[in-house]
Amino acid sequence: MPLRAVTMRAALAGAALVVAITAARASDPVPPAPNAPRRFDSTPLAAAARSTDSADQVLSLKRDGGGRMTVAVAIGNTAGAQRTYAFLVDTGAERTVVAHGVADTLGLVASGRGRLIGMAGMRDVDMVTLESITLGRRVLYAVSSPVLEADTIGADGIIGLDGLQGQRVLLDFDHNRMALGDAASLGGDRGYDIIVRARRRSGQLIMTNATIDGVRTDVVIDTGSDTSVGNAALARALARDHRNDTVQLVSVTGQQATAGLGLARTLELGGMTLNNTLIAFSDAPPFERLGLQRHPALLLGMAQLRLFHRVAIDFASHRILFAVPETPPS
Repeated sequence: MPLRAVTMRAALAGAALVVAITAARASDPVPPAPNAPRRFDSTPLAAAARSTDSADQVLSLKRDGGGRMTVAVAIGNTAGAQRTYAFLVDTGAERTVVAHGVADTLGLVASGRGRLIGMAGMRDVDMVTLESITLGRRVLYAVSSPVLEADTIGADGIIGLDGLQGQRVLLDFDHNRMALGDAASLGGDRGYDIIVRARRRSGQLIMTNATIDGVRTDVVIDTGSDTSVGNAALARALARDHRNDTVQLVSVTGQQATAGLGLARTLELGGMTLNNTLIAFSDAPPFERLGLQRHPALLLGMAQLRLFHRVAIDFASHRILFAVPETPPS
């Protein structure tokens, strides 16, 4: 498939990965044979109506201009005022991030300075304390948050791992909703075809049994990213030469960096195979922050996750669960 130049946004907020990317798409999906290893072209599948399990907390999802997901969250200040905003849901982000406009509206003042490690470098930013964040039935108090511009975030803010830990996050693409709760309240493991165990590092769940074109690769699920980003070690292992195919990574800090662009023929994970996965390759600081700079690693984005009916990220049991479409569109 011919590649074309695209623009991408990516960053690491505080100690937390915050990636939001817009990119070209690969070719149409290829239907898998029943009861066989699952194979998909890496293109979002059309949603089809089907029932899902009930949940403790259900939030309607909306998509911003980059195809990412946002949810309504309520933020309170010391005066007791509370307003609702649209935040990105980012399982790749360790910290919650808030936009300047939100902080100003709520009368929040800087409580200190913090350093953001982004795809294009580092930048010192103001920090504010959010008195409360209400996400469904879950309430977080006294959250220290970096402050960024809304137009670089692409939303009013970002809900990171500090708002998602200790529970299961269910992304239901058929019904465009997110559910939060424990595994039992979300139907347990019923209805999932693929279950992948992960190890935990800095709050992230890292899958270590993936291969990309035969190269063993660590994979991090990143719901804040539309496409996938691979590190320099992965590019070297795949012997890719991207001098003629490049993209600009535009960080949420406003900084920019040039990355190579390539197409992986196969991405194998937990008995399933994704074909034609578009990857931006960058020796970016977030990989070092996560301890993933020395060996091949990939941040797996939403274009690949949307191949499935549902994806559950279970932080309590360190597992990722995938509900595979029975009949992908031809």
